[in-house]
Amino acid sequence: MFEKIKEMISNYVEVNPDEISTNSRFIEDIGLNSYDFMCMLGEIEEEFNISVDESEIINLHTVGEAISYFESLQ
Repeated sequence: MFEKIKEMISNYVEVNPDEISTNSRFIEDIGLNSYDFMCMLGEIEEEFNISVDESEIINLHTVGEAISYFESLQ
């Protein structure tokens, strides 16, 4: 899942997937804005056949936190 998420992130911002780690913060380190983040979440929901709870999203600050959350939904 981590590799696929990195690939998806790099579709929204100009960041080399190899530079993204589980500790990378979506806004501060990667530069995702809220619109891109929400679009990416929609893509993730489709790709992994999960349904993200919007109230939980605000607690996801790093790639690792997001992956743990997404894996808990599978």
